[in-house]
Amino acid sequence: MPNAENSWKSWRGPVQLVLIFALLQLLVTLLTDGFCLSFDEAMWHYIGRNWFRHGLVPYTGGIDNKSPLIFAIYGFSDMVFGVNYWFPRVLGTICQSFGLFLLFRMTDQLAGRRAALMATTMYGLSLLWRSTDGKLVSLSETYSVVCIIASFYKYFQANRGRDFFRSGLIAGVGLGFRLSAGFGGLAILMSSFRRNGRSAVAFLSGMLASGTLLLAIAYICGIPLRGMLFYGFLDNFGSGSATDHTPLWKLENFFSGFFYSELLLFYPALLGYFIVGKRRFEVTAWLICAFIGVNVIGIYARPHFKELLPVMSLAGAMSLDALIEQYGIPPRQIMIMIWILFFPKLLEPLVSLKKLFFPHSPAPGTYCSQPFPQPDDYAKKELGLWIKSHTQEGDRVLVAGYGAIVQAYSQRRSPTSFFNVTQTRMAKEMFLHEIDSARAGMILVPEFAEYAKEVGQDVRKGIENLVRKGYHFDRCFYGYSIYIINKEEGSQPSLSAYDPTGREFLLTH
Repeated sequence: MPNAENSWKSWRGPVQLVLIFALLQLLVTLLTDGFCLSFDEAMWHYIGRNWFRHGLVPYTGGIDNKSPLIFAIYGFSDMVFGVNYWFPRVLGTICQSFGLFLLFRMTDQLAGRRAALMATTMYGLSLLWRSTDGKLVSLSETYSVVCIIASFYKYFQANRGRDFFRSGLIAGVGLGFRLSAGFGGLAILMSSFRRNGRSAVAFLSGMLASGTLLLAIAYICGIPLRGMLFYGFLDNFGSGSATDHTPLWKLENFFSGFFYSELLLFYPALLGYFIVGKRRFEVTAWLICAFIGVNVIGIYARPHFKELLPVMSLAGAMSLDALIEQYGIPPRQIMIMIWILFFPKLLEPLVSLKKLFFPHSPAPGTYCSQPFPQPDDYAKKELGLWIKSHTQEGDRVLVAGYGAIVQAYSQRRSPTSFFNVTQTRMAKEMFLHEIDSARAGMILVPEFAEYAKEVGQDVRKGIENLVRKGYHFDRCFYGYSIYIINKEEGSQPSLSAYDPTGREFLLTH
């Protein structure tokens, strides 16, 4: 019995710390983005819904460059809870908290409990930063990063070939969520080679086995493997793709992400790691490979920096622990400084709380007059719900531009698999062909200026020509001009001239 008590005491500290960060994460993630799906979440929810409810597998019922694993999470969320934003974020928080606990255990093994507490604190707080998109814990980075942490944790415990194989299996799952996890896997592979060749072969075999299993499951589900390869990888590096930016754009965003953000707080400790810290090859390789991964992708989106946070926290904690030993600095003072410096400076949850108790939503007509302000995410949600209540389930609805939030909450299918703007030549050609072949009953065209800036002229012209040929203007609502297909062109939704609140709103164009 005393042994059980001692075991609980050794676990109680890290468990309590992880629970604190889980509660902070839930506070941040559930009180942001207007209590609705964000843009990325809406895309994946739409694709997942089409998959689980209509049997339209990814890359046919909707195209995005993410893994089917993330679509499956959102499809399951919709199947069980309907259109919601909270389940994927709660699930992501649970997964992320598990990664925090594994980082504690790993750092405890490598550098002791004092370093483990510092690493967990730095990692837990940095996950909440605006510069790492802390409010969105439901993204694919959460799952891939946790898999890499778990893979490293298993690697450091490995003594036999089967242990390295299991480490590779976990890394392979991370790769299934996000290809950038391959850079963390590369660091483990290099570290395995330093041990011996058999360890590296066992690890690589685990990754290959995991990848083969995921591909087999995708094939059984009917997901086109060629589509996975093309949309998930090849299509991301051509003209008009997400990575198609000028060197100057990339340089500006590199400095913005690495030097004009909270990441600066890590750098003194990282410098100490390379000068006075107890360096380990595995940690150094992980840090370098993660840094290379962010720059190879070259978008410098905020969530991409999540890949760096666990290893920077680990290396920084090892450095601070060495300084405490060398100079006798009181550990309590270091921990207080970490909490003060790393604690997120976020106002959005407080603003959301005010909205929760004192709701104020601009009237739909506000967005339909000069200067045509862009509706926020909550307004787009309201528009989507309005479409749902004014159309039939089988009606097709086309939302021009970046309208994933409207599309998801409308629960109506788009006439094209490219329901979200994609600027590659092939995607634009397919989009224009599909919207002309499968006519939507309703088309929504944004009036706000961002639409012209974000969407190419050829796509906008194609939508305008389609509207001109077979649609008539019905009304402007939440910043979108709504067009209904003419009776002779096909079935049209039955629309009321009143909005859901009962206030008449029928504008002339």
